[in-house]
Amino acid sequence: MRILQLHTRYREAGGEDRVVAAEAELLRSAGHEVEQVVDDNPISPIAAAVALLKAPRNPASRRAIERAAGTFSPDVAHVHNTWYAMSPSVIDGLRASGVPTVMTVHNYRLMCVNGMLLRDGRPCEDCVGGSPWPGIRHRCYRSSAVASTAAAATISYNRRRNTWADGVDLYLAPTEFVRGRLLDGGFPADRIQVKPHFVEDPGPRPTPPSQSQTVLHVGRLSPDKGGHALLDAWAALGNSDLELVCIGDGPLWDELTRRRVPRVRFVGSVSPVEVRAWMLRARVLVAPSAWYETFGLVVAEAMAAGLPVIVPRGGALAEVAAGGAAVEPNNLETAASAGDQLTASLLRAHDDRIVDRAGACGRARFSAHYTATVGLTRLVDSYQSVITSAAAADTSSRAGRARQ
Repeated sequence: MRILQLHTRYREAGGEDRVVAAEAELLRSAGHEVEQVVDDNPISPIAAAVALLKAPRNPASRRAIERAAGTFSPDVAHVHNTWYAMSPSVIDGLRASGVPTVMTVHNYRLMCVNGMLLRDGRPCEDCVGGSPWPGIRHRCYRSSAVASTAAAATISYNRRRNTWADGVDLYLAPTEFVRGRLLDGGFPADRIQVKPHFVEDPGPRPTPPSQSQTVLHVGRLSPDKGGHALLDAWAALGNSDLELVCIGDGPLWDELTRRRVPRVRFVGSVSPVEVRAWMLRARVLVAPSAWYETFGLVVAEAMAAGLPVIVPRGGALAEVAAGGAAVEPNNLETAASAGDQLTASLLRAHDDRIVDRAGACGRARFSAHYTATVGLTRLVDSYQSVITSAAAADTSSRAGRARQ
């Protein structure tokens, strides 16, 4: 199978970039041909401003994709992030080229100005199913009226032109939670398929989680990841023999490290190999995100390492960890953003029986749902479904013309 993969990389590499690279590598290892069309958002302010102005419609991006499709002759195209240098115009180019198109919904940018359904530190769905213009009033994208206008215009313009409705044959939602937000946003149910991401298998743990005293937090130190709430909850623990280790960097580094909460260690950014090593020897992972995460690679990676997780109630992280239920055996305690609930969850992490049972259940769930083998099957099946549908539609169209 020949797959044309489209993606605009982020200035600071994150989960979306990792998924794109992992899928390309997995497909190639299985014998498929993958051609990547990758763009980068400009760094300089002037170039970024020009690219933002072109975000709603970029004819140059469309022509580039048409050329790529003509040269590579793909069986299917897989679109990831188009914001903002690439623009949704690439979808028009794929449609004009007659290429069946799959799109992974990594965030909520098809209906939300900042792509996170987050405002003032809390979930916000004001624009879901309606106009994106409130995002301009609240300056939801980078706290800028101009940048927020460009994002809102991109949503509104392409919604009016049916860019996504006519050009995307199948949306891949990483979780049922994301599928629900898409349905609320008016996207067609018959074109949304839930396809979770996959993560690498780090191998079996050397010792059970109960043998460790390390509580792990892995993620960017930014407001949306709940760093302050975590430190508040940790401080409320009082005396404890557990240590909180925070892996990652970000805009809140100085702010969080200055708090000097006892038994908290910040180690900064480390390699993926080091992250897996930490997970294999930790007691529990805590991921107190404030926004509607769409999947949570770090949660799946923890489960692969047999590491129990503490996650917020009711969202995608809870679904990944525990099948969508509020409390499941491999989820120590679903913790809402309220500090007392998060503190209660951390207190339960002191129980050796709970963490060992949760770790084993998490590892079993990873083996059933989030391995590369399962991921490859789901990915290829999604491609084949749109290829088959496109072929059937083409046959029907030719038959109709023959009868005329």
